[in-house]
Amino acid sequence: GQRFRPQNCSVIYGIPNCRFTTDHSWHMEADAIIVHHKDVSSRPRRLLPGARVPAQRWIWFNLESPSHSPNLRAMNNLFNLTMSYRRDSDIFSPYGELQVLEQPQPFSIPPKSKLVAWVVSNWQTRSRRVKYYQELKRHITVDIYGRNHQPLARDRLLPTLAQYKFYLAFENSQHEDYITEKVWRNALSAGTVPVVLGPPRDNYERFLPPDAFIHVDDFASARDLARYLLELSEDAERYKRYFEWRQWLKPVVVSGWAVRLCQVCRFLQTETRYQVVAKLSKWFL
Repeated sequence: GQRFRPQNCSVIYGIPNCRFTTDHSWHMEADAIIVHHKDVSSRPRRLLPGARVPAQRWIWFNLESPSHSPNLRAMNNLFNLTMSYRRDSDIFSPYGELQVLEQPQPFSIPPKSKLVAWVVSNWQTRSRRVKYYQELKRHITVDIYGRNHQPLARDRLLPTLAQYKFYLAFENSQHEDYITEKVWRNALSAGTVPVVLGPPRDNYERFLPPDAFIHVDDFASARDLARYLLELSEDAERYKRYFEWRQWLKPVVVSGWAVRLCQVCRFLQTETRYQVVAKLSKWFL
């Protein structure tokens, strides 16, 4: 339902001969068909045009967590390849990544005048993250932006969050590798320290240095976390340690359909894998 302009994959990845189309009449000639789960989950049995052409790959593409991916069972025994934020996907397509700098570069922490921020639109009173916030706000001030809270224009997102020492990167559900733009864009791109609630700490450490974030599970209670944030906000030297890793690593937000299409094209040109994803609903839990 959204239009976008595909980019030249030779510019992004140095790979030639990538052609994309939304014209389904080409399905017999295509090397692969990409199916975006969120757009077909309401009518899963009408998602594909007909029988699979021999050696053609059908790619299941999803960036939502299992908690927000309905009708997964209808996807069983249909696809050859998976593409998602999960590291064990055939085509790994994360929300963000770290780039290694060729040489160390100093990182200037943006000036801070405020303490804790949170941007949230999907407000579910019974969710773990809202319940945790309700307890946390009893011990520390948290400024909330988003739907039904303080308005925040997209072009003001990063400049606004950069003023805060900490950002609550609370995921809407807790699943393996589900680490979204809340960390990569809202926190790291803004130059603030993410306080994360999501999968366990060791899962975050597959993607980030251990001193790049604060995990709620490291504290016995929200009160203990609040006490730590208040102490850290008053200790400039300790606070700076959360940015030392940025001398060598640069966080990059992976966004836009064009880049992800090029990831598919690169995979198809470098991998010959062809399989059947039998129990996709069981794998994607």
